[in-house]
Amino acid sequence: MKVIILAGGKGTRLSELTKQVPKPMVKIGSKPILIHIMTQYLKYGFNDFYILTGHKKKIICNFFKKFKKINKSFKYKVRNRICNITLIDSGQNTMTGGRLKKINIFLNKNENFLFTYGDGIANVNIKKLVKFHKKNNKLITVTSVRPPARFGEIIIKNDLAVSFKEKPQTDEGWINGGFFVARKEFLNLIKSDKTILEKNPLEIATKKKQLSVYRHYGFWKCMDTIRDKAILTNIYKKNNFYHNF
Repeated sequence: MKVIILAGGKGTRLSELTKQVPKPMVKIGSKPILIHIMTQYLKYGFNDFYILTGHKKKIICNFFKKFKKINKSFKYKVRNRICNITLIDSGQNTMTGGRLKKINIFLNKNENFLFTYGDGIANVNIKKLVKFHKKNNKLITVTSVRPPARFGEIIIKNDLAVSFKEKPQTDEGWINGGFFVARKEFLNLIKSDKTILEKNPLEIATKKKQLSVYRHYGFWKCMDTIRDKAILTNIYKKNNFYHNF
């Protein structure tokens, strides 16, 4: 099954870093986050990657030393695993939906495919996700997560803090965690390069009762900000990164 990674955005909230490199090439430890994402799929035997480039695409292309030209697959070793990689130029200013649409010509009729963003790490069991998608037989399946609250909770009594702790996860507030499975037919809901995946396509799929949700209770972290990068780096340094995988 093909794995598509959206790697063309500008990552404006990481502007201190993305002025030099595209967001998927921001390093966590010694490797770009893109490699960590690929490692998660490789763990479950998915090794056919299509990377949708855009912003600062040459840096991604240059990273893969065996790169020859756009739209041509090549072999590459990621953490001692051989995979196939195809780099696709999805445009400098294309929106997420428009980028995903570029994969259309590489898919067979009714083919299922995996896709995710180029900035999220999780220990999602990809095989179970695919099994769930096929069982539900919908156009698309999204992995939903419950991130920990962003701010600490302070309990106050008589103007003094009596408790200070990180807010725990709750059963409320499920959000889009990336890690999708979809049928090629889903791409018909994407109209142009200006289409935002998270708006019309997913909203239409929801109204048609064609969006199934796979709940993930394990490790998940998205690198939206410098703070997020610092947290992921700290996890990696403690050797917990692939333990979480």
